[in-house]
Amino acid sequence: MANIKLKDITKLETWDAKELRKLRMTIRNRISAFELTDSPKKLPENHPLFGLEIGECNELLEKVQRAEKK
Repeated sequence: MANIKLKDITKLETWDAKELRKLRMTIRNRISAFELTDSPKKLPENHPLFGLEIGECNELLEKVQRAEKK
């Protein structure tokens, strides 16, 4: 399984296909958590999505999908 913890989400071009796929799935799960509950689980500081709100997650998802197509 790809390890995405402690990876820089601002440099998606350095991520391999497995890492991008895992990040995409993680983002979709996080967006789902925001939609299903008013207070989704707090993420640890070393998590790539730490501190991101739903809008930021949606933007990141688009960036990941573009990176996967390259």
